[in-house]
Amino acid sequence: MPSEFTGKHVTVAGLGVSGVPAAKVLSGLGAHVTVVNDGDDERARTQAAELEALGVTVRLGDGDTLPEGTELIVTAPGWKPTKPLFTAAEQAGVPVWGDVELAWRLRGPDAAPWLAVTGTNGKTTTVQMLASILKAAGLRTAAVGNIGVSLLDAVTGEEEYDVLAVELSSYQLHWAPSLRAHSAAVLNLAPDHLDWHGSMEAYAADKGRIYEGNRVACVYNVADKATEDLVREADVEEGCRAIGFTLGAPAPSQLGVVDGILVDRAFVEMRQKNAQELAEVADVNPPAPHNIANALAAAALARAFGVPAAAVRDGLRAFTPDAHRIAHVADVDEVAYVDDSKATNTHAAEASLAAYESIVWIAGGLAKGATFDELVAGAAKRLRGAVLIGADRALIREALARHAPEVPVVDLDRTDTGAMLQAVQEARRLARPGDTVLLAPACASMDMFTNYNKRGDAFAQAVRELGA
Repeated sequence: MPSEFTGKHVTVAGLGVSGVPAAKVLSGLGAHVTVVNDGDDERARTQAAELEALGVTVRLGDGDTLPEGTELIVTAPGWKPTKPLFTAAEQAGVPVWGDVELAWRLRGPDAAPWLAVTGTNGKTTTVQMLASILKAAGLRTAAVGNIGVSLLDAVTGEEEYDVLAVELSSYQLHWAPSLRAHSAAVLNLAPDHLDWHGSMEAYAADKGRIYEGNRVACVYNVADKATEDLVREADVEEGCRAIGFTLGAPAPSQLGVVDGILVDRAFVEMRQKNAQELAEVADVNPPAPHNIANALAAAALARAFGVPAAAVRDGLRAFTPDAHRIAHVADVDEVAYVDDSKATNTHAAEASLAAYESIVWIAGGLAKGATFDELVAGAAKRLRGAVLIGADRALIREALARHAPEVPVVDLDRTDTGAMLQAVQEARRLARPGDTVLLAPACASMDMFTNYNKRGDAFAQAVRELGA
């Protein structure tokens, strides 16, 4: 496969974490590479200088014009399909791949199979759980893809793997037409990135691409019918099975929970009658409902690859979640303070709110077109109070007035980063012993913070100041 790039004129669309590795790999394979990039800032100029030293041509400040002679475009996943560059490519009959598609095509004949995960929420945690389980089984593996480790590095590097745990976004799947995973999971589907995809139907269809050509298992969420519908629509290899995961007792060909035990009724003999114990709910960190669902999805993919039950238990016990994902910060005056700054949309916040009985909710930020009525109506009985921050907090305040009018609300009319300390102080005033003060913003952070990590850090620092 690599020899076909020798002398080929390839345009790489976008610099950044995917474009730079793609340009380097293609240049190393003998392609004539031109990188086009919308931005022309200091970071872009630094990356451009690095690539130009390797013989790559870089055009900054012009990401719309198709370079003359282009035979293939390899795009950064976030570039919208509606960009003029891709319109010109279509008119010229030039194919467009993403970096995931390039990585898939560069795999050698004995390359490690991919166990792939997508979904609106929970992807990173599930992939990390999966990698932990695979390692517990003694397999050489890595968590790669949208998780921050380049798939190109994984497939072109010297390290050998038995299997890869791959996180894929809807953007990446859109640009990966020939990807065929060993097994794959869609964790959930909720409206997100609709400005990019154009519609919920298009978003779901791109998520569903992950099932195409699966060999062993298409893993879906029993509680989310849309994920099962995607399995039904997929063109898979003969013998590939639909495997559900549920927080309830599993039916045959499902994984689920019985009396605090994660059990498998899919990858066992005589699954009509038998079940295999995998782990205890207490082995999942943290044991919130949505995280148990993540663990079951990871277990299903691992079991599809033949991993023994004991490795599921050991892998889940060894797993430590990333920061800002329903992370317990501290207890102050018998009130728990929990950081779920990663809950940047309503679907993620809904899962977070469902994990606690009595909550003082800190929410708000950039809504990205979201509405909050359904979220608030579902959580109303659990809310002791709410503290609202950020540019679009009025949308949440109005939803609270409609669906939870008895819940006291503090509306902080400030968007500086110091607002978080005041928000935590106000939440402390509203909370009672046994309550949870939960940062689950249901919004993006960029109105006040660089990213959700900085927002979570500010929350944790504010809680530490309370404790002091």
